[in-house]
Amino acid sequence: MGVDATTFESMRVSEHRGADDLLTAGLGLDGLRAMVPPAFADPAAPTVEEVRRRAIWSNWRGIADLAPGGGYGDLYGSLAPAPGREYQALARIPGAHQPHRVLVQVPDNFDQQARCIVVAPASGSRGVLGAIAVAAPWALPKGCAVAYTDKGAGSDYFDLDAGLGVRVDGTVGAPADGLAFVPQPDSGSGVAFKHAHSRDNPEADWGRHVKQAAQFALQALDEAFPQAERFTFDNTTVIAVGISNGGGAVLRAAEDGADWLDAVVAGEPNVTVAGARPIYDYTTEAALLMPCALPALGIPPMPTAAAHCAALAQSGLLSGSTLVEQQQSAYDTLRANGWTDEALRAGSISVAFDLWRAVAVTYASAYGRYGVGEHPCGYSFSAIAADGSPRPATAIERATWSSEAAGIPPGNGVNIVSPAFDPAAPLAELQCLRALWDGEGNAADRIREGIAAIRADVPREGLPVMVIHGLDDGLVPPAFSSAPYVAMAQAAGRDVHHWQVKNTQHFDAFLGLPVYGAQYLPLLPYVYEALDRTWAHLQHGAPMPADAVIQTTPRGMGNPIEARHLAIPR
Repeated sequence: MGVDATTFESMRVSEHRGADDLLTAGLGLDGLRAMVPPAFADPAAPTVEEVRRRAIWSNWRGIADLAPGGGYGDLYGSLAPAPGREYQALARIPGAHQPHRVLVQVPDNFDQQARCIVVAPASGSRGVLGAIAVAAPWALPKGCAVAYTDKGAGSDYFDLDAGLGVRVDGTVGAPADGLAFVPQPDSGSGVAFKHAHSRDNPEADWGRHVKQAAQFALQALDEAFPQAERFTFDNTTVIAVGISNGGGAVLRAAEDGADWLDAVVAGEPNVTVAGARPIYDYTTEAALLMPCALPALGIPPMPTAAAHCAALAQSGLLSGSTLVEQQQSAYDTLRANGWTDEALRAGSISVAFDLWRAVAVTYASAYGRYGVGEHPCGYSFSAIAADGSPRPATAIERATWSSEAAGIPPGNGVNIVSPAFDPAAPLAELQCLRALWDGEGNAADRIREGIAAIRADVPREGLPVMVIHGLDDGLVPPAFSSAPYVAMAQAAGRDVHHWQVKNTQHFDAFLGLPVYGAQYLPLLPYVYEALDRTWAHLQHGAPMPADAVIQTTPRGMGNPIEARHLAIPR
């Protein structure tokens, strides 16, 4: 996994102290809890500082449960101000069409005698600060620098109609200004974004993105402390931590045979190993079958569920002549293919948000290395008029993309534009996406080749790795991801440890919803505890945690979370 990271483009350095710190941009817990984002004085032309503050607000709220009674800042996690400096730039994997963002936070309390870097790739497809809630509250108070990467995805959207994109500082500009992403071609209509349109299949390079972020951190520390001995991997402790796609990225970094990484903590990782189901397989299956299957678990159906079931039966994908029989057939099929009841229940929220289709549309484009206008099923992305037709984006909409977008539409005024499928075939678009996995033809071969490139291998021998996953995860079910990864790594004799957490699903941020908060517990406390235990192992030789299935207790409706609910192993 050797990468040449000697050159970083468009470096920018900024200071963040007083009412504009590294951790919350001065917002504190109350500001992060606010239901509306920090305001832009000019909604169409925010300042660099305003964009950064809103990006921090958005990324905290997209990952952590900050609701009263949820325990953040009281039971776990720190929101104490962290003054310091930020260094950011663009890095590029050799041969890649597009760069990825790297950003390093160097706190004023950085410990030059116990040098440490925590590398945190973004969760999901988020922007470069997409793991701020995962790494910074743990690392900054300890005097560690935090190195982030958007791992080739992120919120650097490009407006094809206006020819405008996102500068390194987060503001809107033209290609001549030096943008973080310029698609090829860079003309036409609608919106392009890096995960779908880079032509790079970024997931295949996640481990390299993580390593380049660590290399950039060494360079940033050299600049931050010019009088100190040069920072190297030999004299600096490096821990990689991430959740979801970020968790998969740190596990890919763990494969590197070079001795630069000291430990890995991966939460709910989207990771694929040989013989296990990749995310594109089970996502396209869920998009087709889950809307029909959920009532068999007692979950109220979506308004279109009956028609959906009937169309599945007509297509030969389900058996049964009645709605109840069709629902049972869909449920039985999912269970036979490895889904648990817990994953199906939690996965219902992805049905409600149309997340399965959103993931499939973007990932198909990425795996096939397709550019703008080349989607094999004909999808595109655009702002949408009131009648549902595509329209050009406004300046006010563009101004929010870099700070609020999660990296995959729909959201923030950008929607998926479906191709004109035959209205007599209501499942045609989902079946097109599914056929890219299990069908024939050049497009399917191209996408399966891209999926083969993302398969993970065992971590470096002797590298301590901690994997944490909620057993109720409905977006990245552990049966398809962490469980086969851990089994593979442990069978190879690697130093991999596994916490499986009951009553925990994929989205801590959804726990502010009363029904979700009553039923599920957050994953972040276990990630922070795993970091604590890993740090004790590296610094003091304490043993790494034993494998455990953690028997938690839901807090119930209206109750504040307590330590006894989490049952964290000590």
